[in-house]
Amino acid sequence: MWMYLGLLAALFLGLHNLCKKHAVQGNEVYPVLFGTVFSGFMFITAFYLLSVFYPVYAETNGYSFQEISLQTHGFIFIKSVIMASSWVLAYQALKHLPITIVTPIRSAGPFFTFIGAIFIYNERPNGYQWVGFFLIIFSVFLYSKIGKKEGINFKRNKWIFAIIGATFLGASSGLYDKFLIQNLALNPQTLQFWFCLYTLIILLIILSITWFPFAEKRNAFKFRWSIIAVGVLLQAADYFYLKALQDPDALIMLLSAIKRSQILIAVVVGGLLFREQNKRKKLIPLLGIMIGVFLILYSN
Repeated sequence: MWMYLGLLAALFLGLHNLCKKHAVQGNEVYPVLFGTVFSGFMFITAFYLLSVFYPVYAETNGYSFQEISLQTHGFIFIKSVIMASSWVLAYQALKHLPITIVTPIRSAGPFFTFIGAIFIYNERPNGYQWVGFFLIIFSVFLYSKIGKKEGINFKRNKWIFAIIGATFLGASSGLYDKFLIQNLALNPQTLQFWFCLYTLIILLIILSITWFPFAEKRNAFKFRWSIIAVGVLLQAADYFYLKALQDPDALIMLLSAIKRSQILIAVVVGGLLFREQNKRKKLIPLLGIMIGVFLILYSN
């Protein structure tokens, strides 16, 4: 069951990535990021209010929120710091790079998660899973070669380093999620509610330094419907992902890989919508990544 929940998370993540590209194109990154987190927080808050005013209904339908200790709040705040840093880097990179380059690099996230799962959670891959992960990494390398034809030098372009950093931090957060869900026994909605709240506080601090004091930047910001869509779609994806992690049999390295199937939506549909270059050539490494994911999913 947890694998199917992972596939649902991948579906919503793919749609989320398309909307995110639309939201940041020619726009101020930090207010867009704040708007997406805020819209996601309001989406979760609706369920929180439901649990407050109709606790029995919420409990019956699985939307109850837990009372948590101050220490647990601290653990959630750490996750907010990690993900806020990852999002800031990722949004800046997405603004300056094609989605068909950003998404495949982000697909290397399972490799970092894979290593962490071995050393932290003692998860043990088999031979097919090893092949699958290294096939994903090799396919990302092929994307770097294609990216140079679009004027993107992977050694000198700072936004490439930004998206790599975002990918590493995102993978770290994924490993941390397993600790929060399984070790601290948090349910998805409780984690999402407090995580969004703390992330909003962090982003407000960033905005107060980098955006609010500058009238030119404030006037450059354009509100778009996709900002709201990004927040809602991300919370839907996170819910199914965290729900999958509640299963004690769930393997974080496999869940991370399953989520990468989102790239089918982002690269194929996104490439057509945003009319990016070399779409046919990018299908070759895309196929490599999909085969890698297939090997991981069906290796057992």
